[in-house]
Amino acid sequence: MVTQEEIRSAVSKGDVIIGYRESIKYLKSNVPKLVVIANNIPERMRKDLEDVSRVSGAKIEVFEKDSVTLGVICGKPFPVSVLVIK
Repeated sequence: MVTQEEIRSAVSKGDVIIGYRESIKYLKSNVPKLVVIANNIPERMRKDLEDVSRVSGAKIEVFEKDSVTLGVICGKPFPVSVLVIK
């Protein structure tokens, strides 16, 4: 289970890709350490991420809180549904 501190640390180091579209692009060309999704991500987006992650071999973890909280943890003024830790 990924912790808030691990996410904050990765964001401060610049080792993350934030956002659904950018995450999909990154997954298609690279293998990340971890894909973190908010617990309230739409089912269609979750399925797409799982399909692409299965091909790339990336591990997906569901963050225990919603996208608004994930956005706050990342220091963003908007909800974050998906982030990829490089």
